[in-house]
Amino acid sequence: MIKNSRTFTSWGVALATATAATVTIGATTGGPPNPLPTDSQGRPTASQGKEPPTEPQVTERRRIATSVLDRDFKFTLTALRSQADPLAASVRLQVFVFKDGAWRESDRALVGDVDGWFWFPLTGRHAVCEFSTAGTEPAPVAVSLLITPSIGCSPTENFQIKDGQIIPA
Repeated sequence: MIKNSRTFTSWGVALATATAATVTIGATTGGPPNPLPTDSQGRPTASQGKEPPTEPQVTERRRIATSVLDRDFKFTLTALRSQADPLAASVRLQVFVFKDGAWRESDRALVGDVDGWFWFPLTGRHAVCEFSTAGTEPAPVAVSLLITPSIGCSPTENFQIKDGQIIPA
């Protein structure tokens, strides 16, 4: 009985091998030849070098705070994820003035250093420690953000807005 099952197994392997050989031979000898590629630039060859350059990456951004003072000013804090380090981020303060029925950006400035913040704490739940604005002239703006949960909040950075322009205080 064991001998018979070995015989069936060996015949099955031989039959599968013969079938594969027949299919391969039939494919190479019969039928039309493979079509040539229509686009010679479709794939880079060894002589062409590296792949063509891709489009630049879009910077991921997330608005973390907004303050609107009547129809005079609108302030936003936006986190900008670093393209060099996915864990780093920058923060941009933007000032908008209401003109001709729409908010128009009048100025922008960085809060802190370029890529000087951590992306995940900055875009998390308690990222804004302080963001105060006032409608006086010049308008004071104070910003303090979470560095990390274990370190806590950053020192407050102060700005003044005069005629729609940001002036570090």
